[in-house]
This record gives sequence, C-alpha cells and structure tokens, in this order.
Amino acid sequence: MVLHSKVVDILNPLAREYKSIGTVRKELAELQEELSRAHTQVHISEARVNTALEKLANMEALVNDRLLHDRSSIESSADDAMLSLNSSSTSTTRVKTKPRRKVLDVSGPVQPYHPNLKNFWYPVAFSSGLKEDTMVPIDCFEESWVIFRGKDGKAGCVQNTCAHRACPLDLGSVNEGRIRCPYHGWEYSTDGKCEKMPSTRMVDVRIRSLPCFEQEGMIWIWPGDAPPMTTIPSLEPPQGFTVHAEIVMELPVEHGLLLDNLLDLAHAPFTHTSTFAKGWSVPSMVKFLTPSSGLQGYWDPYPIDMEFRPPCIVLSTIGISKPGKLEGQNTQQCATHLHQLHVCLPSSRKKTRLLYRMSLDFAPLLKHVPFIHLLWQHFAEKVLNEDLRLVIGQQDRMNRGANVWNWPVSYDKLGVRYRVWRDDVERNYERLPFTKQDE
Repeated sequence: MVLHSKVVDILNPLAREYKSIGTVRKELAELQEELSRAHTQVHISEARVNTALEKLANMEALVNDRLLHDRSSIESSADDAMLSLNSSSTSTTRVKTKPRRKVLDVSGPVQPYHPNLKNFWYPVAFSSGLKEDTMVPIDCFEESWVIFRGKDGKAGCVQNTCAHRACPLDLGSVNEGRIRCPYHGWEYSTDGKCEKMPSTRMVDVRIRSLPCFEQEGMIWIWPGDAPPMTTIPSLEPPQGFTVHAEIVMELPVEHGLLLDNLLDLAHAPFTHTSTFAKGWSVPSMVKFLTPSSGLQGYWDPYPIDMEFRPPCIVLSTIGISKPGKLEGQNTQQCATHLHQLHVCLPSSRKKTRLLYRMSLDFAPLLKHVPFIHLLWQHFAEKVLNEDLRLVIGQQDRMNRGANVWNWPVSYDKLGVRYRVWRDDVERNYERLPFTKQDE
C-alpha cells in the first residue's frame, strides 16, 4: 500500500497531501517562467480558440443528433402530418406541440447476442499468458472454448467439451501439443481432430474449432459463421511506449455496459475519487471532440485521446506530465503519457472477460521492479471496483426494464456512437457507420 501511494503520487501530483518548501519554490519558479512566455500569446489566441471549439462542438452535436434520430424521422413526419390534418379540420387555431425527444433504447432484460456481432476478430488472451503445455479456458458468446498451443507452437481454439462424454477439456492437460480429456484420455489437436483414443479402436471424431491467430502479443479468434476478414487490426502501443502490465479479469457485467463506462470520462471526478481522479476539479463543461465520421477524438478539458475500435476495444492515451493543470492542455503538450488498452470480450449476457494492457513512454526500468505487476493489478482492480458497483447497479435496473441511455447529453458522444454502430450491426446493415469495412 505504501508503494501504491508513491506511484499514485508520481502519476498524479494532485493526490499529494504535502509538498516541501523547496519543491513549492521550484514549481513556482517554473510556473512563473512558463506564464511569462505564454502571456503574450494567450490574449491573442484564447478567444479565437474558444470560438472555434464552440462552433465545432455545436456542429458535432447537430451531426450526432442526426445520426441518432434519422431512423425515426419518417414516423415523426407522419405524426406531424396527422396532427396538422386533425388541427385544420377541428380548429383554425395553431396548435403548438413540444418536439418529440428521441433517445437510444437500451433497455432490458439483455437479449441474446445477434449472430452478426460474432463476425469479427476478437482478442481473447495475451500471448504471455499461454505457455507450452498450458491452456486458457474462455467463454465467448455463451459458449465455452479452450486455447492451447499445438506441436508447432501455434495457438489453437477448440470447443471445451469432449466428444465422448461431454467432459470439460480444461480439467485435463496438454500433452505433446494435444489437449487430453481427464475422463478417458482422448486427445485433440488444435484443429479439433481426435488423434488418440486409449483402450478402444480409433474412429474419426472431431470437435468444433475456431479460426485462431496470434499477432503482436495477443491471441485472436473468429467466433462467427461468415468467412474471417483477411486482416487483423494492430493493437500495439504507439511508438516509444513500453508495456508495463497485462491483466485479465472476469467481470459480472454485460460487455456493452462496460464499454459504455470506458468510453465516458465525464464520470471520473465523481467516481474515481480515491484513484486516478483524486483531486480533480469538476469542469463547467466537458466535451468530446471528434470528426463527424469517426470513432476517435479527444476530451476537453482533459489531456486524453480516446478511440473505440470495433467490435469491443477501447484505446486511450493520457497526458500525465501536469495533471494539476488539466485545462488548456492536450496530449501533445504533455511530456509523458500513459497508454491503455481495454478489450471487453462478451463472455455471456452477464459476464465480460476484460483484457487490460498498460504502457508508458517514460520510466522503462519501472517494469523490472520486483512484484511491480502485483501493484499494477491492485491499482487496476481498485479503479474497476469504483466503476463496477455503478455498472452492476445499471445492469440490475436494465433487467427490470429501465433504459440505460434514456437521456444522452453532449459528452456522451463516443458512447452514443458505439451504440449506433452496434445497433446497425444487429440490423444487418451492409455498410456500418464510422468504419471502413474489409472488402
């Protein structure tokens, strides 16, 4: 816990409870010098920058509203026409009606996953967690699978059920590149073929297997029925970053609700008051600025870039050089950064397999500190627990019929776009919004 406090102190000076006089004097001198250099430029640029940002935010809000509600425009027009007809036939007095408030409908209980959502490459494990002669059991879209390495060292994914007596294969072991059932010793290769049947005559038996590929330290599977896309997206950290932690957690929430949470930064100063947002002030306005056709952008006033990458990935880069002066900064102006990868694998309608990777572009020797991975895991779990109590509550209300997207506001833009994208996937649209599809 002492080491945890020291790391928090380094990453977030606002969390410090005291500073030495010498440190305060040094920081004050640096701030005065910085202020002197910037003073001549501030008055010239501030008004123009603020005006431009306001115009951009307004334009993006209009575009986002259009994307959200264009599907109900025909219905609204018909209602307006009927209202006009009824009004003209009954009275010459103009009837003023309140505009229809259009919302996303994400209410429960959680429905079975649409088959279209399976037709993507999904990261399911870190390569570092899959050694030879070991296996990793996973759930994906309500089905159980097991990942292991074959004789050639390549990863494979097969159904976690023996063809003989339906015994879970992950209760067994990996023997010479084959997974062995603990019940009668039947052994399966990574393509699902049974290659060994002790105590009986060999017959041709197979279990289901999924396309499985390993790239840049991650293992991917294709759980859908459509032919796999020819390319797998890169999830490597940006150039200059070093991976410091890779953590896997099983969380008792539906993956869409977790994605909603990860794509929202406005909740941080209210939810994460004992971790990374300790000491953050509450801005008068929070905005997410993004192109009208994109799923990525940056937060204002926070120095954080963020992207949703289909089907279930969130990437973020956080400027942490001066977290005490968040307003007016962006990630490019910060000297040091933290890069985060979150993968929310839909295990079931009530469970998510979360892959988390943290990378830094400073302090490369920090990863060699003994037991540092335990510290990062403790910190990640502490942050997630702050979110989980809220998201689990949302899931409970959703299962009772509540709409968790009943009243979107301007800072919900990225989360709304994720929901629009997912809705279009499930509606079987040929061209998905915000994305360049593989031909």
